[in-house]
Amino acid sequence: MEGDVLLTVRALGYSGQLLEEDALLQAAGEGPRSPQFTALCSWLASELKAVSSLEECITTTTSPEDSETFQLEVSGLVSELQCPYPTLTTGNVTSRLNNAESCLQLLLFLGSELQAARVLHARRPSLAQHQVPRDTGDDGGEILRELQALCQALGMAEPTRDVPVPQLFRDLETQIRDVSSGLVPDGVGKPLLSRSLDPDQWEHLKEIHRAMCIEYECRRQMLISRLDVTVQSFHWSEGAKQHKAVMVQSYEPLRQALCARSGITLAHLLSAREDLSVITKTTCESSREKTACPVNKVLMGPVPDRGGRPGEMEAPMPTWEDRRGGGGGGGGGRKQKWRGKGRKHK
Repeated sequence: MEGDVLLTVRALGYSGQLLEEDALLQAAGEGPRSPQFTALCSWLASELKAVSSLEECITTTTSPEDSETFQLEVSGLVSELQCPYPTLTTGNVTSRLNNAESCLQLLLFLGSELQAARVLHARRPSLAQHQVPRDTGDDGGEILRELQALCQALGMAEPTRDVPVPQLFRDLETQIRDVSSGLVPDGVGKPLLSRSLDPDQWEHLKEIHRAMCIEYECRRQMLISRLDVTVQSFHWSEGAKQHKAVMVQSYEPLRQALCARSGITLAHLLSAREDLSVITKTTCESSREKTACPVNKVLMGPVPDRGGRPGEMEAPMPTWEDRRGGGGGGGGGRKQKWRGKGRKHK
C-alpha cells in the first residue's frame, strides 16, 4: 500500500519530506504523533478544498499533544467526504489511526479524492472555481470591470483573485442593504426589467446585445472616420500649417479618448429604472420648465428673401445669336445656338 501512496502523492505534486518509502512508513507508524504525517494530510486536505466545496480542514500538528485534535478534524473530514472505509469512520475517534495501515489508507483515500476533484474541476472550471474571474476574454473582463465599478460605488475594496465569489456577493449584499437603508422610500425607482429570466432567455438576450454592439460599433467607427477627415481638412489652409503642431497636440488627447466599441453591457439593463422608458419631447411643458431662458423670447425681425423655392422658378428660354466667325455652311450662313441649363448645341 505504501507504494500506491507514494505514486499518488508524487503525481499530485507533493514535495515534502515523505517522498521516500522508509520515511513514509516511519511517519505512518507514528500516526497523528508525527508532524510530517499530519503535514501531508493537511496538504492533501488544503489542495482538495481549493478545487471543491469542502468545508472541513486539517491543521498540521507541532507536537504529540495535538494528536487528539488532529484525529477529531480527520473524523469530520472523512465524514463530509463520505469515506467508504469502516476503519476510518467507525469506532473510537482517537483510536482509528493507531496503526500504520489505517494511516496509509487515509493518505490513499485523500489522494484519490483529490485526483477525482481535480478532474471534475478541469472539466467544469466555471462551476468549480468559484473565484473572481480574471481579466481575460470579453466575458471575464466585463464581469471583473462591473464588479470593480460596483465595489467602488459602494466604497468597498476592489475584489481580488483569492476572494471566493459567494463571500464577495454576501459582502456586497450587506453593503447594499446598509446603503439602501439611508435612502428615501422608492428613491431609486422600480427596475425596468421586472421579471426573472431563465438561462435560455439570458442567452437570447446576450445574442441580441452582441448584434446591437456590432451595429453601433460600425456607426461609431463611421462617425469617428468623418471626424478624422474633417479635422484633417483643417490643416490644408496656409494659416493652419503654421499652427499644425499646436492643433495636433490639442486634438490627439481628445481623439484617443474616442472608442468605437460600445460600453453598454447587460449590467446597464439590470440597473435601468422605469423612467428610462419614458421618452418626452424637448418642447413639452415639463422639459421647458428647466430649459426655458430669456433668449427664447427674442423675436427675429424681417429678413431678406433669399428665394430658393423650385416651384416658383421659371424654365430658362433658349437664345439665338448670329455666327460671328466666317466659313461656309448651310442654312444661309447662319448658325443656331441654344443656351439653356449650361449646355451648348451646335
